[in-house]
Amino acid sequence: MSKLAADAGIPLVYVNRQPVNVDTLPDKQAFVASNEQESGTLETKEICRILGGKGKAVVIMGELSNQAARMRTQDVHDVIKTDECKGLEIVEEQTANWDRTQGADLMTNWLSSGIEFDAVISNNDEMAIGAIQALKAAGKDMTKVVVGGVDATQDALAAMQAGDLDVTVFQDAAGQGKGSLDAALKLAKGEKIDKKVYIPFQLVTPANVKDFVTKN
Repeated sequence: MSKLAADAGIPLVYVNRQPVNVDTLPDKQAFVASNEQESGTLETKEICRILGGKGKAVVIMGELSNQAARMRTQDVHDVIKTDECKGLEIVEEQTANWDRTQGADLMTNWLSSGIEFDAVISNNDEMAIGAIQALKAAGKDMTKVVVGGVDATQDALAAMQAGDLDVTVFQDAAGQGKGSLDAALKLAKGEKIDKKVYIPFQLVTPANVKDFVTKN
């Protein structure tokens, strides 16, 4: 795509999904998104803080072909390597392909297998909500399990206000949209732009969830 656009002299802006050639984009091309190194890091650090730096966790991954899923999962492992969180242990790690139903099915399988854990670290909110549904269906006490996701979707914020979801991370879709339009306008005017434009992720917890209900 990059080569075809460059050869045709057409400016190109990638939004949200990172292209494989992000470090070698041709002139008049840009990537606007949020830095995935922040998303899984913010999520896992907060779960680590809640657990006091020790406990067992299961990790639910997104599509393995997706850069965001790979990066968010790597973030989890990087946080657990730190001194503050090295008491955390990952006991299971599987994909549910960003899907709520697959997240529920995966959690049901883990519970049926007798796997014990203190936290669910999910690459996105949809899979986290599926896991919550399975945990509740199995009669688990949600105050005894820490559940985290990423995106701060409306359903996730509702789950947090209901006391089921403990952590999520706001991905600013409007900010990414504005950033991509700003980049496109600058390219159209022939102005210089940054090849990478990152819109910050923000940690969402029960303490500040009300601030984000109005943002979505």
